[in-house]
Amino acid sequence: MEWEKLLCADRIRPNYSKPGGSGDMRTEYEKDYHRIIGSASFRRLQDKTQVFPLDNSDFIRTRLTHSLEVSSFCKSLGQNISQKILNEKKDESFLPEYQGYICDILQCAGLLHDIGNPPFGHFGETAIQDWFREHLPEIPFPEAGGGPKSVSDGEGKASNPVSPEKAGTGRTLDKVLEPQMLEDFYHFEGNTQAFRLVTKLHYLVDTNGMNLTKALLGTIIKYPGSSLEIRKTGHIKYKKMGYFYGDREVFWEVQKSLGTNGNRHPLAFVLEAADDIAYKTADIEDAVKKGCISYYRLLEELKLYGEHIPEEKRRDYGKYTESLEHKYERARKRGLQQAEMNAVQNWCVSVQGWMINDATSCFVDHYEEIMDGSYGSRGEDLFHGTTGHYLMEALGDIAFRYAFCSKAILKLEIAAQSIFDFLLEKFVDAAVNYDTDRKLTAVQEKMMALVSDNYKAVYRHFSEGKSPVEKLYLRLLLVTDTVCGMTDSYAKRLYQELKGID
Repeated sequence: MEWEKLLCADRIRPNYSKPGGSGDMRTEYEKDYHRIIGSASFRRLQDKTQVFPLDNSDFIRTRLTHSLEVSSFCKSLGQNISQKILNEKKDESFLPEYQGYICDILQCAGLLHDIGNPPFGHFGETAIQDWFREHLPEIPFPEAGGGPKSVSDGEGKASNPVSPEKAGTGRTLDKVLEPQMLEDFYHFEGNTQAFRLVTKLHYLVDTNGMNLTKALLGTIIKYPGSSLEIRKTGHIKYKKMGYFYGDREVFWEVQKSLGTNGNRHPLAFVLEAADDIAYKTADIEDAVKKGCISYYRLLEELKLYGEHIPEEKRRDYGKYTESLEHKYERARKRGLQQAEMNAVQNWCVSVQGWMINDATSCFVDHYEEIMDGSYGSRGEDLFHGTTGHYLMEALGDIAFRYAFCSKAILKLEIAAQSIFDFLLEKFVDAAVNYDTDRKLTAVQEKMMALVSDNYKAVYRHFSEGKSPVEKLYLRLLLVTDTVCGMTDSYAKRLYQELKGID
């Protein structure tokens, strides 16, 4: 891969204006930033759960504050990595001006990385997956006829023809949908939805979404594979899916322009590292603030974990626990009433700095592998081989046992499951018959009236001329588009209103 192509500033809909034209001195990447922060989708993140249920506390993080933190870490990593590449002369083709471009792209990517997530945290993804797995085998296909029609794979080649019998009636949706269409719902993913949102659903001018630069689009694709390529082991790029079947054309256009050809964009590794740094430290900080775990228990757990790591890494690992103890003693000597909380907060800041240094070193040390697409073949991220890898594992395990299993979160997930089950049932029931020869019931018409006019316009545009099966698939995506576009408060309120709950 080559940086000249990886930093492609082209857009899906060509932008004919030049920097400096009409007095606008911004680069194309700086324009991306303003498009993102001015969008309603970005603003909605302020009312979406990160981990803990939204409450009256100003301390607990939302998706919005988390995204701002990730954006900040992204920029810091971009600066450090670029400077290190230049200082060590790792790549003669890496020009000094690329540093600024990379920082701008990564800053935007941090803002976008969670923009497609459904309400109620990552549990929302699981709730959507579970609902489709359970109910698609029960819902009959409403349309008859249609005849054979070829569908194309990601590169435009004919594959998986829709047979006449599949287009017939009397079969359930799981038997009608093509394999990739089906797996898209069974493995539904917020990052994939983010790509869909910014390339299509943000209908401000047309169906090109925010019409962002291809460099930015490539960076936010963490997993450049389809839902049929997901593997539990092997290359990290196949850990989850990166694009929906319905978005395959724009995905491959981006890949071709960037020269990634199915590989991860190098900056996707950086975005992933920034996300990991942000949420691993924030989850611990929030857990202490919420009383899920104390300073003393955190210290004890970190020391216990250190006893099980390779001996050659234990001494370096010891700096983490020593630092936490030192910060507590300093806070106690200052006479702070919340010395424990102060120590944890200051310690998390130090951890973030260490992790940025580790990720920077790892990227540069494995630069050639990252650039040829081979890095990550065994699931490696930018903490692989560093002492920070063990701390990140420890923080994740501690957060899971003390925070993610807390009663507050368990209650949220139980309530969220009821909300998702109800809304998906009602919207899918209406969407299956929408835009067919079948007459909708009064309730179904009302449910479709609740769907965004912009989303329905996107559906009409991309469903034109498609087979009955692909139209059905796009209508199911219309449902997930609608649900993922909801904030926590709106989803809860809509559920209560439709259920008649005062």
